[in-house]
Amino acid sequence: MPRQSRIDAPGALHHIIARGIEGRKIFEDDQDRHDFVKNLGLILEQTETACYAWSLLPSHFHLLLRTGPVPVSTVMRRLLTGHAVRYNRRHQRQGHLFQNRYKSILCQEETYLLELVRYIHLNPLRARLVSDLDQLEQYPFSGHGVIMGKQERPWQSSEELLRYFGKKTDSARCKYREFVDKGIHMWQQGTSLNSKITQPSR
Repeated sequence: MPRQSRIDAPGALHHIIARGIEGRKIFEDDQDRHDFVKNLGLILEQTETACYAWSLLPSHFHLLLRTGPVPVSTVMRRLLTGHAVRYNRRHQRQGHLFQNRYKSILCQEETYLLELVRYIHLNPLRARLVSDLDQLEQYPFSGHGVIMGKQERPWQSSEELLRYFGKKTDSARCKYREFVDKGIHMWQQGTSLNSKITQPSR
C-alpha cells in the first residue's frame, strides 16, 4: 500500500521528531551537532521556513517549524539526507541512519505553540544533558539559549516568539524564562503535555 501524503500547507505548524535507526545515536560528538545545526540554518533560510524551537539529543532531535513556500517534506528530505551523508562519511559507515520516516505532528491550534516550545526546549534537561535552567541557556544545541539572548541563530524566529510574552525584549525574556521554569516544576511533579495539544498528520 502506498504511503499517504502528509498534511501540509503554507503556515502549517509542525512538531518534527526524527530518530536514529534502532534507537542508535545520530550525533557522536559536537562536530556532528555543529554540522547539523549549520545545515539546518542554511536550509531554513533558503526555504523561508520559520523555526520556533529545536533541540538535539544523542539519538533524535525535535523541531517546531512553520511551513513557508516550500513543503516541510522537502525541507526534511534535504536535512536528513545531508546529515546522513556527512555522518556516514565522517564515521566511515554505510546504510540508513534514521528510523523510517520522521514523525510530523500537525499543531492545529495556535494556542499550543508556546506549550510545544517549552516542551521541546526542556528535552535536554529531561535527558540530563544539562542540570538546570542556567545550563540550558548555555547549551548550544537547543533554541532556548537563542530566545534568552545567549546564543546567536539568525534563522530562529525568536523575536516573533518573544512577542507572545511582551513588547519589550528584556521583560519578554523574563516572562518566557518564568514560563519555562514553570514547565520544569510540572515535569518534576509528573505532569506532561496533554495529548489534545497535537494531532498526528498523515
